[in-house]
Amino acid sequence: MASTISSGTLTVKLTESVSLNGTDYGATNTLTIASINEIQQRIVTVPNSTLVKLYDFTGIGTGSGSYGRTSLKYLRITNKDDTNNIGINLLGTASNAWVELTPGASFTIATGVGIVQGVASGTVGTHTLENLVTVTAYSGLTNNVDVECYVAMT
Repeated sequence: MASTISSGTLTVKLTESVSLNGTDYGATNTLTIASINEIQQRIVTVPNSTLVKLYDFTGIGTGSGSYGRTSLKYLRITNKDDTNNIGINLLGTASNAWVELTPGASFTIATGVGIVQGVASGTVGTHTLENLVTVTAYSGLTNNVDVECYVAMT
């Protein structure tokens, strides 16, 4: 059976809007990605003091949260909590990096290949980027935190 799904173009707009002393300091940036044929969007509750896998790019398994790394064209995680931060971990093939999302903040990436490098020394000379393996979330607080997960693939 052949698929009846036609691919589409994803358009992502990031808009900042602020006026200071009568001067506009806003900006709009647009990212357009063609040939998108799979979208997944879900809300995940991250229980307090728990590490939860949001995305898996190992190529093992199918279903919600498991993806082919080379098919990834856009990924967004948004902290839907109004009070608590959430930690996001990007695990590469040999290291990992953490990002803290404040309430309402979003984190995006546009590829799973050559995306992350963690360095324990605190100094990065020439970077060597690694492929993305997994993305996890951690709420180290006494509260659960909801995150919105959105992914687009070709």
